[in-house]
Amino acid sequence: MGPKFPAWLKTQKSLSYLFLSSSGIVDTTPNWFWKWATSIQEILLFDNQISGELSQVVLNNTIINLSSNRFSGQLPLLSSNVVMLNIANNSFSGQISPLICRKTNERSKLEVLDISNNALSGELSDCWIHWPSLTHINLRSNNLSSEIPNSMGSLIALKALSLNNNSLYGDIPSSLQNCKVLGLISLSDNKFSGIIPRWIVERKTLIVIHLRSNKFMGDIPPQICQLSFLRVLDLANNSLSGTIPKCLNNISAMVGGHSGGHNDVLVEDYDYQSYMESLILNIKGRDSEYKKILPYVRMIDLSSNNLSGSIPIEIFSLSGLQALNLSHNHLTGMISMEIGRMEYLESLDLSRNNLSGEIPQTMANLTFLGDLNLSYNNLSGRIPSGTQIQTFNPLSFVGNAELCGAPLLKNCPEDEEEETQQPIVVGENREFPEIAWFYVGMGSGFFVGLWGVCGCLFFNKAWRHAYFLYLDDIKDSAYVAIAIKLKCLHQKLGIYNAG
Repeated sequence: MGPKFPAWLKTQKSLSYLFLSSSGIVDTTPNWFWKWATSIQEILLFDNQISGELSQVVLNNTIINLSSNRFSGQLPLLSSNVVMLNIANNSFSGQISPLICRKTNERSKLEVLDISNNALSGELSDCWIHWPSLTHINLRSNNLSSEIPNSMGSLIALKALSLNNNSLYGDIPSSLQNCKVLGLISLSDNKFSGIIPRWIVERKTLIVIHLRSNKFMGDIPPQICQLSFLRVLDLANNSLSGTIPKCLNNISAMVGGHSGGHNDVLVEDYDYQSYMESLILNIKGRDSEYKKILPYVRMIDLSSNNLSGSIPIEIFSLSGLQALNLSHNHLTGMISMEIGRMEYLESLDLSRNNLSGEIPQTMANLTFLGDLNLSYNNLSGRIPSGTQIQTFNPLSFVGNAELCGAPLLKNCPEDEEEETQQPIVVGENREFPEIAWFYVGMGSGFFVGLWGVCGCLFFNKAWRHAYFLYLDDIKDSAYVAIAIKLKCLHQKLGIYNAG
């Protein structure tokens, strides 16, 4: 339809839905458009390159999706009729307060507010009490800098809160425990500090806890094991200490198959539009956005902390887990044979700990394993052979002085002993012991055969006479045959000379 904004829309008088998403429009919204669009119920213009400023516009539509365009300037204003506003992946700037601190005479119906991946700055203003219907807030990847205001605790319908990748700081306020149906909390890549509040690990509705790359300290609360719906636990890159809770096997959502149930937290459905939560997760060493498949992800990342003690055997009962990262800690002990029960595991990183002992042979059962890192531990013995483990990069095993076998170049002691016992090759495709035994066998065979015949002739007079008579007969026969041949030859030569 693009690249120009369709001018013919101005002549349409009875539209209720405007769907122009992914239409190749590369243009600025005309001056008449927003006033004309006031009566439209749903406006979907996402995935274009539409530009323009909306700071003087009051949006009145029920469903608005302007995400992934080039809109800029300060945020628009909203009427109380708006239920979903998605303006993610644009270039909006300025503070959020003109939007959320504007009072209206009517109760707001706004349920979804997504302003992620823009250039907002300033504080998270303490005006959230004006938006009691909010269920999803996504402000990730902006330049916001403040504490989380207490008024966010008034959002009792809140299901998902994403504030990651900003510069927010301070403790997580206790007022958020009033959000009784909270299912997703993502505060990663900020400057939050203090301990992980107990109310978070006791909120049994949670399916995602994403707190990586902050300054949290203290132990991992054992009450986290009560979260039976938990699918994503990411506490990486903090200053957590103590041991890994032994009761993690009680998280039933990480055991067994990958059902996508309990997804009302991640998806909100409307007439012709759905809002779907997404999450930036670090799996297999790289950050990727998970959206449509987020309901099926099962992962635990406790890497880059100060955790100590052994890896609890109970964690290997999480057979539905797809990614486990415990690297960059101070873990000790051996890797349990029970690891073979994690049949869906795709990524395993236990690097840079103090683990010892052998790599369990049961890891051969991990048929989905595509990413492995056991480097820089104290592991020893042979890397399990005859498995896909030997196909990984040798860097997955470096830093373990006592490890040997493929894919490392270091041979195991038993391999070196076998090599010393191998025959020395002499010449092309020949081996010295086989040649030696060939000649030994030939010589002994000749000796036995010769003395077998000679012995019989020596001790048996009748055989001896018969043998020599036989030789005389052969001699006479040969003499007669030669004489006849010579005579015939002379006759032929005489005839030839006479002619």
